[in-house]
Amino acid sequence: MATNTIVKAQKAVFNDAVRGLVDSSVFTGVTSYGGAPSGTQAQGTNFGYTSGGAAPGVSNVIDKFPFTSDASASDVGDLTVGRSSRPAGQSSSTHGYTSGGSAPALSDVIDKFTFSSDASAADVGNLIDARSRLAGQSSTTHGYATGGAPRINYIQKFSFSVDGNASDVGDITPIIGRYSACGQSSTTHGYTSGGFNPSATNEIDKFPFASDTNATEVGTLIIAQGFCAGHSSTTHGYVSGGSEPPPAGTKNIQKFPFASDTNAALVGDLVVITSQSTGQSSNTHGYSSGSPVAPRSVIEKFPFASDTNATSVGDLSIGRGAAAGQQY
Repeated sequence: MATNTIVKAQKAVFNDAVRGLVDSSVFTGVTSYGGAPSGTQAQGTNFGYTSGGAAPGVSNVIDKFPFTSDASASDVGDLTVGRSSRPAGQSSSTHGYTSGGSAPALSDVIDKFTFSSDASAADVGNLIDARSRLAGQSSTTHGYATGGAPRINYIQKFSFSVDGNASDVGDITPIIGRYSACGQSSTTHGYTSGGFNPSATNEIDKFPFASDTNATEVGTLIIAQGFCAGHSSTTHGYVSGGSEPPPAGTKNIQKFPFASDTNAALVGDLVVITSQSTGQSSNTHGYSSGSPVAPRSVIEKFPFASDTNATSVGDLSIGRGAAAGQQY
């Protein structure tokens, strides 16, 4: 009888400990050592990454900059081949992905690099065909690449858990496709906003992560534009910079809600007019890095908690734009 009492007491202590862990930050999806809110990898806690780009020649550099302080980026590795012309960027909880682009010929390569150490990328798969000017989105389990040039309307996805090729799982609007749009991700849906088809468009599309199906148009940007940077908070998608038509750029920072299907609103300005900059997202700020015009190396950030202008917080290791963005 005494032995049974002791065993029951030990089990109670163990169960209480497990419940405590489950209720703690270890399982909330936001930890001090990386991760993102449950359901998406669209926000990081530690670092932003800018991979590839035009400098003005094609670059293979993977840059990393901190979210916890305002500082410049450092070169921490290389893609398997230099890529520019807006390859898509995706982020899992452990790795960054750079898919498509041009090198200078159109590329279908999906590169993957680790967040846990500073190292070069490995080729782990292919898009369904060679494309540039793609928009990237991320769920907790898959990376997505939407649209692209030559102009298509594909929604492609590939697994984070197994290295392999992408598959065609749906279409964005319109049927003739779009290129040079920007991507955002909520916990449940991917978004593709703006782009060219071939004239500039202001459409905001969304598609579900839970099923393979087509996107629907759910709102519009304040102006028709492409070559924009995409950012995601837990509640809103953001679009910064861009041009209509190229090569002229804008300073606009726009946001639209994830909770309802509605239009974007103007909420602030970047420091300077820019086009083809790269977007990253922390839990608290959106970041815009680089531009192929000049080329520009500045990293800007703006807060998600209030609608206000961006500030300059650092520089990339080399000035470039039309790159892919990731976060950890």
